[in-house]
Amino acid sequence: MDVGPVEYIAVAFPGNRFRGEIAPELKRLVASGTVRILDLTFIRKDADGVVSHVELDALDPTEASVFDDIGGEVGGLFSQDDLDLIAEELVPNSSAAILLWEHTWAVGITGAIRRAGGEYLAHEHIPAEAVERAYQDSA
Repeated sequence: MDVGPVEYIAVAFPGNRFRGEIAPELKRLVASGTVRILDLTFIRKDADGVVSHVELDALDPTEASVFDDIGGEVGGLFSQDDLDLIAEELVPNSSAAILLWEHTWAVGITGAIRRAGGEYLAHEHIPAEAVERAYQDSA
């Protein structure tokens, strides 16, 4: 089975405030076949620095409902060490969403590279902010 590149992102939310703008966009990406969600976990750090982790399937049904229809078997791929490392970066009274996704749009090219005997020499994600800065600097 060919698998596209997999990456994770961790997004912090000051004040423990998750808002609804992200879920509809994730649904759109899944529905279009661009990505497949592999894991989605939430970390909360209270004002005293106490950390809790919540998998998507353990959220309150009202909170979880915004993530309905994201598809796939979601959960269980982040280790406790992964979650602890991200929690260390959070300031007190904040939250993070940690998302693991497969770039399904790249499954075909990944398989073609493998069948051609090719091997990846490098693959790196460049943050949008870095690209935006490069464009601004070159203008």
